[in-house]
Amino acid sequence: SREAGGKGLVLGAYSSEQDGGAAQLTSAGDAFDRLVSGKLRELLSENESLCVVGLGKKNAGINDQENWNEDKENIRAAVAVGCRQIQDLEIPCVEVDPCGDAQAAAEGAVLGLHEYNELKQKKKTAVTPQLHGSAGSEAWQKGVIYAEGQNLARYLMEAPANYITPIKFAEYIEQKLRGFSSNVKVHIRPESWIATQQMGAFLSVAKGSAEPPIFLEIHYLGGANANDSPLVFVGKGVTFDSGGISLKPSSGMDAMRADMGGAATVCSAIVTAATLNLPLNIIGLAPLCENMPSGKANKPGDVVRAKNGKTIQVDNTDAEGRLLLADALCYAHNFNARAIVNAATLTGAMDVALGSAATGVFTNSSWLWNHLYEASILTGDRVWRMPLFEHYTKQVTDSPLADLSNIGKYSRAGGACTAAAFLKEFVTASHWAHLDIAGVMSNKDEVPYLRKGMAGRPTRTLVEFAARLSQDSHNTK
Repeated sequence: SREAGGKGLVLGAYSSEQDGGAAQLTSAGDAFDRLVSGKLRELLSENESLCVVGLGKKNAGINDQENWNEDKENIRAAVAVGCRQIQDLEIPCVEVDPCGDAQAAAEGAVLGLHEYNELKQKKKTAVTPQLHGSAGSEAWQKGVIYAEGQNLARYLMEAPANYITPIKFAEYIEQKLRGFSSNVKVHIRPESWIATQQMGAFLSVAKGSAEPPIFLEIHYLGGANANDSPLVFVGKGVTFDSGGISLKPSSGMDAMRADMGGAATVCSAIVTAATLNLPLNIIGLAPLCENMPSGKANKPGDVVRAKNGKTIQVDNTDAEGRLLLADALCYAHNFNARAIVNAATLTGAMDVALGSAATGVFTNSSWLWNHLYEASILTGDRVWRMPLFEHYTKQVTDSPLADLSNIGKYSRAGGACTAAAFLKEFVTASHWAHLDIAGVMSNKDEVPYLRKGMAGRPTRTLVEFAARLSQDSHNTK
């Protein structure tokens, strides 16, 4: 109760097996009910800081239609609602019933309370969630770490583009990794290095802006052997996307401060992997720049040369993400990776296709797809497989002036797929996946345990995927 040092309590209850029957308490709820001599229902009516949340049907398990674990999703959603309720009462601490899955409960609490309020004078009460009871403290802690990883990505995506510039992004990630100096190395590569690497496609986008580009390279060596083939993450890092000379409409352009969502999610996933001390090697690559119109900017029809020597006709300067990724993917092949996974808020067409239900995954590897898919069932941050047909490749390799065009020749048809086909032209690795996260970039009210704003998705799925990869020895590549 509020008197006891200003603490709130969130308890879970399952819907009854029979219609109209009484709700069934969790074991923590039962224990609390006994503690107050069976007066829980009475207490609820008179005590604001006690909150009972509905967990739906008990043991619902994996829903094959929904492609997620319903119990976990129900717990995340319910706990988030309960914690916000306590926050509205301005109570600074809340104890949370683990509801039979302490990790999901912790995720619901930590994700549900997060809000970007750095630049506001009037802030909501800061609430610290804690595990109620002692059962499941390890799982709880894991859930907190997973959720804080996603919240880091949300922070970076939500922050204004004048606060998170390419250099500020890189420095923020470097600072987050400072505590792991023994097995983490961070390289903040300047424009001169990018030029030496002959990343002409990336540089062509960056040159339109007064902000210098950065190529961020992170090495996390958690594997038994520093030479073990790493998982390589690549993230698109356009810290603001105006569209360039092919200027976007002004309405909603402010959301393009989150066009570095790919870089934010993969870097946050690596910070989380380091915090969890996952036993594998991961390399993170993030080409960071702004896409701006100026006298120095790319012009429609310009031809640029990527790191692998392929020439690209820039027919639309707002199809810039694929230019950054082309060079970064070429560079990713230097590391003898067991898998290359890139994430990018790449196309509006992806949002049109799937909305915010799931991240679109384009991959040449069923092994990789299965790992991503299995991971997403647990996290509830879903993925859906999309095609990498030759059909789309033909549309980007038929360019009047160059080897490739940066938009498909039928322009709007299958835009997410032609973008993926373009990226495939820079990949020779046999285990590669491209995650188009444009549709899951922000949340209105679709994911109940995320407040309105930039979503930081699918960070937890990337972390869970890395964790699964670290356990999988059958595929050494």
